[in-house]
Amino acid sequence: MTAPDTTAPNGPTVTGCWRAVVSVLGEHGVQDAFGLPADDLDLLAALQDGDLSLVLCRDQRNALHMATGYALQSGRTGIAFTGKGPAVTNTVTGLLEARCSAVPVVMLSAGTAVEQRGAAAFQELDQLSVVAPLVKWAARVDAPSRLVPMLRSALLTAREGVPGPVYLELPDHLLGAEIPLRPATEPSWETALRPARLTLADDSPARRTLAGAARPLLLVGGGMRHANHGRALEELADRLGAAVFCTASGRGAFDESHPLFCGLAGLYLPEAAAELWRRADCVLALGSRLEETATYGWPAAIGREVPVIQVNLDAGEFHTDYAGPKVLAEAGALLAGELAAPIPRPAGAADWAARAAAVHTELHREHRERLADLAAEPRLRIPEVLAALAEVLPDDLVLVQENGLQDMWSYRYPLHQVGAAAGSVVPSEQTSLGFGAAAAAGVKAAAPERPVVALVGDGAFALFDADLPTLIEHRLGVLYLVLRNGGYGWLQSQLDQRVTPLPDYRFADPTVPGPGARELPGLHQFTLDDRTTLRGDLEQAWKLCQSGHPVVLNVPVELTDALFAGAQAGGDFPLLPALDATEGSE
Repeated sequence: MTAPDTTAPNGPTVTGCWRAVVSVLGEHGVQDAFGLPADDLDLLAALQDGDLSLVLCRDQRNALHMATGYALQSGRTGIAFTGKGPAVTNTVTGLLEARCSAVPVVMLSAGTAVEQRGAAAFQELDQLSVVAPLVKWAARVDAPSRLVPMLRSALLTAREGVPGPVYLELPDHLLGAEIPLRPATEPSWETALRPARLTLADDSPARRTLAGAARPLLLVGGGMRHANHGRALEELADRLGAAVFCTASGRGAFDESHPLFCGLAGLYLPEAAAELWRRADCVLALGSRLEETATYGWPAAIGREVPVIQVNLDAGEFHTDYAGPKVLAEAGALLAGELAAPIPRPAGAADWAARAAAVHTELHREHRERLADLAAEPRLRIPEVLAALAEVLPDDLVLVQENGLQDMWSYRYPLHQVGAAAGSVVPSEQTSLGFGAAAAAGVKAAAPERPVVALVGDGAFALFDADLPTLIEHRLGVLYLVLRNGGYGWLQSQLDQRVTPLPDYRFADPTVPGPGARELPGLHQFTLDDRTTLRGDLEQAWKLCQSGHPVVLNVPVELTDALFAGAQAGGDFPLLPALDATEGSE
């Protein structure tokens, strides 16, 4: 923590807003931050006296994505620094992604001094108006005495309730001001706000609905990240006999090797698991907004004749299109409380659990057969790369990904499986291009001893390229699997399927996939295109990552090597048959 410069009558002070910021962040246990400082560089000077480590970025958007990845992985608050004016507008995409991912991030920016506002000051901008729609709370500190309490409020607001980004502006007139520190009387004041255990009343609609369900589904959402203490979700699934699914953002919260786990819901639902959704009589959704991707293709009965019990921390998180009890609670605390209460099961519940386990087994059998079929083809395919990755890297692998045409393979269970020790970081429903490539650096900063792999397309990787030197300098040994189809594959797939051709445009060309990442000292890269050397190449790459070197593995791919290659293009989503239209529906 920064030592105070003086002792004022009302307590210690420091000279300069950034020294006060470093002091308060240290008080709250913040160890890492990301960003690009303002031109005055006073932030860098303040950091010399504290224990806060700054990942100095080249691009402000990447800095916000890194802070978001850091928070997603660690459960701690991500901190991002930036300058003013265009530096703030460069962060807008990152703030959007953090808000939609419900991630605690505090963005601290420079700003125009109060005496210069409205006087055509250099880089003057109404920054509060720019960021306010994208954050939980936005404020500007004008009085030196307000800096410390407002920063504490920012840290509290980012974490409590539904987490999300907050914005705090520190104008230039605070650079040389005397800032009262006002040390907190209780450093752990944030930890007492959430009860550890909640229970439902015996006659509550949610408990009655769940008790009467013979064929329940358990849907695990992103709100369960870092909430499955003691593997309580697995215990709940066993006691309910529920078939378990997760949303894309909920991956990592449930052990996907569990015999009741049957894949991702909605767009990425495995075909063999569709029957479970057609036959279910209740859905228990924990910590999910029920976004379109998670509910895409649901049978019409779900949320109508079949109730959906939603458990969320804030009423604004409920999806009111779906009928069923809505429980306003922190899902982790409710989970802890309900496990202590008896859960009666109706007749037939054991048969339902057996059916879910059979689907789990069938999915793995199909996966083995698919890999055997691919091995006979001339070209290396993406599912083979994912399988080799799981074999070569340790079980605590964290896979960070984009959401393009071909990196979507890893959303299809069990082509990629997130076990009890593993982790997953995915984009929000916004699917901001370049998020995964940058967020992987934040994930690695949060978990330096774990293998971190970013599965990204070449279009997304190009947006992140400016910060490759950042990873080298900070020894962030991320392993990048860059799927190279020569551009933006999803757009090209849409273009190729248009009834009315547009011959003057092209978004991707696998015959010209590009030369790979630029050559940089300390960056290692090579090409994965031979299944006979695949595992050896991955082993070599992992050893380099362990020594702190980022590695780029370029994977040439064809546009047809895609999860939805056979589906008709439909704009944002492929046009897939509804579950009600599938043969054998009830």
